[in-house]
Amino acid sequence: MTDTTAASRWAHLVGSTPFRSADEAMELALTRLDGRLRTLPDGETGERRNWIIHIVEALRQHPDLEVKREGRWADYNDTLTFAVRRGHTLRGETLDFGHVADFERSYPLFEERRAALGARGEGLRFQVGIPGDFDMALFTLGPLAAFRGRAPFTEATVTEIGRIFERAGDDVVFQLEIPAELVFVARAPALLQPLVGRLLARNVARLAARSPEGARFGIHLCLGDMNHKALGQMRDVRPLVLLANAIARSWPRGRPLDFVHAPFAAAVEPPPVEAAFYAPLHDLKLPAETRFVAGFVHEGRSLPEQRRLLGVIEAAARRQVDVATSCGLGRRDRDAALATLDQARELVSS
Repeated sequence: MTDTTAASRWAHLVGSTPFRSADEAMELALTRLDGRLRTLPDGETGERRNWIIHIVEALRQHPDLEVKREGRWADYNDTLTFAVRRGHTLRGETLDFGHVADFERSYPLFEERRAALGARGEGLRFQVGIPGDFDMALFTLGPLAAFRGRAPFTEATVTEIGRIFERAGDDVVFQLEIPAELVFVARAPALLQPLVGRLLARNVARLAARSPEGARFGIHLCLGDMNHKALGQMRDVRPLVLLANAIARSWPRGRPLDFVHAPFAAAVEPPPVEAAFYAPLHDLKLPAETRFVAGFVHEGRSLPEQRRLLGVIEAAARRQVDVATSCGLGRRDRDAALATLDQARELVSS
């Protein structure tokens, strides 16, 4: 599956899909993308297709939390927010985000699918999406409380990574999903963006450093995709370049950074076609062993437009890139998701 003589570019699946089950999602990914994957997620089907909403909703039952503001998740201003109860302390050991249980259900299915591929499945790893600890704190407690109340979310995230790594070792790639960090950098004044990027990158790197040595990671930068709407916008890709470079500089030894995925579309908004938008990729500085995954595959652009964009992106980045959507497919319907998989296959074959 990862024979580099068979594929020069690779497709990347961010995670969520609108398919019926993990087994169906993995089957469709393997057949539609025809051996062009290095990692395979389980499709994050069902309630997981909406990223962390189900995790936050489940915290209604947590004894140390109380609802601060109700929310229906209609948009980013209509979200459920909690506060720590007076006289209580929120501890990491009391938080369960469900990543271990999801892994335990899906990993055996992945192993069966990979074994059925025979030699073509050699090197294929299982991808586990892990929302960043700051992002979990932010969407649970709100912006102000997230900065001072991050610690238990860090502890819980590190614990779940450790339990999964104990079971599967480096057969798993942990995809750290950090939309808040990119949105914060993009919203900062231009002069402050490098500083904001460095500060946020250090916290991402610390999470990896606290994870077991040998654990493999990828980074999913994102602008948000709730209800297929973005939380942030970029005038050009400078914010993501600053953040990606800062993460790479801060990254701890002993935890391979397999890829950095960057969004060029903003949810329902397709990727810009102007070359100037991508020009800051000239300053991208990732280690040679870290793949750069360009998130530009989008139903709002024709295949010829996307082929042209692939050339623009690779010329600006001065390297060959892998291809992906800007976020998961979970907010698309089934037909659109399948069409997007087919587009990705055509682009990696270009």
